[in-house]
Amino acid sequence: MMRKVVKFGGSSLASAEQFQKVGDIIRADVDRRFVIPSAPGRRFDGDTKVTDMLYDCYAAAEAGRDFEKKIETIHDRYRDIISGLGLDFSLDEDFQIIRENFQAKAGRDYAASRGEYLNGKVLANYLGYEFIDSATVILFEEDGTFAADETNKLMAKRLESCENAVIPGFYGAYADGRVKTFSRGGSDITGSIVARALQADLYENWTDVSGFLVTDPHIVENPEVVEMITYRELRELAYMGASVLHEEAIFPVRKAGIPINIKNTNHPDDPGTMIVATTSKKPRFTITGIAGKKGFVAVTVDKDMMNSEIGFCRKVLSVFEENQISIEHMPSGIDTMCILVHQDEFQEHEQVVLSGIQRAVNPDSISVEPDLALIAVVGRGMRQMRGTAGRIFSALAHAKINCRMIDQGSSELNIIIGVSNEDFDRAIQSIYDIFILTQL
Repeated sequence: MMRKVVKFGGSSLASAEQFQKVGDIIRADVDRRFVIPSAPGRRFDGDTKVTDMLYDCYAAAEAGRDFEKKIETIHDRYRDIISGLGLDFSLDEDFQIIRENFQAKAGRDYAASRGEYLNGKVLANYLGYEFIDSATVILFEEDGTFAADETNKLMAKRLESCENAVIPGFYGAYADGRVKTFSRGGSDITGSIVARALQADLYENWTDVSGFLVTDPHIVENPEVVEMITYRELRELAYMGASVLHEEAIFPVRKAGIPINIKNTNHPDDPGTMIVATTSKKPRFTITGIAGKKGFVAVTVDKDMMNSEIGFCRKVLSVFEENQISIEHMPSGIDTMCILVHQDEFQEHEQVVLSGIQRAVNPDSISVEPDLALIAVVGRGMRQMRGTAGRIFSALAHAKINCRMIDQGSSELNIIIGVSNEDFDRAIQSIYDIFILTQL
């Protein structure tokens, strides 16, 4: 018998109707034995996610204001789901405990986690599965870092004799029992942690899209779905803003060699996207995906013979480090060093950084170019295909877009292009057109 861990996002569990779809999906495959739910998401445009409602409710409690109406509105969301499913089940006692803990100012993490906690209880009752509170099996260190190895041991021991279970996403606890959440979207991480502990055969991540899209559908209309992608490709794309899967969710399953299948709750028969460690399968397109971010600044340091000056790069980078500014990319020439950083971080310390570089290496000149966007073109197929960079330049030139920077990793897995913020959308569209539309 296979063991599948299945995670359902907030849109998949936003209403009784969506719960029924989830129930049908789980019951259609006896191997889907361990379920990780998110909190209820939006039911329609303009609706509010339960997690946001909880944040708002707790803010009122923390400020000493009356929050009864707000918490009753949240309770009503769950009553609607329970009633729509025809369950003989009540969360009255749980909501009373939440009221008391809000009054005692139990913390924003506790407040945010209750969406998943309550949804997990409803789903477990609906499926007839065991409910396991994530606070009892997911551990955090006192400094807030996730205790991966300890959690893996504890989770594996708790689940070894368990036939099926619902384990809420998004949160765990410190050693003293205080609730701690992952970053927003952290239910993906919980699913990955459970899959690793179980040594599952497959981790299914159910959402509202039929897999990982080649690029952002807000920029390109109806982009193609990626059939298969490697962890490394996904990591590159997630880092540059692709958001189907929380990027931290990759690591636990990657370490265990467990594949991930991104699936659509509303179209369960669609194959979705398989995320794997490696594959011999030839990709459908030369590139796997295109992703990017706006809001960068390039700081260019020029100095003749800088390549012969020992410690030059270290001295420049130490100035950024001293000002708590992280480096994104660093393309360089013989007498030129270019550092790309987030513009909002840089502008807070701009003059301190520039004067610090001047003192550290006495350059011939320093120039600053703001309002840049970085676009990552990623694909394992690029290694075997000649002229990939040339096709990118050709596409940008045809769209009359000036390429401000290009940086290729040594793995030949990705190419980073810098363009003006205002050219961002057109650049992505033009790259998509030349690599995807011309191959269809």
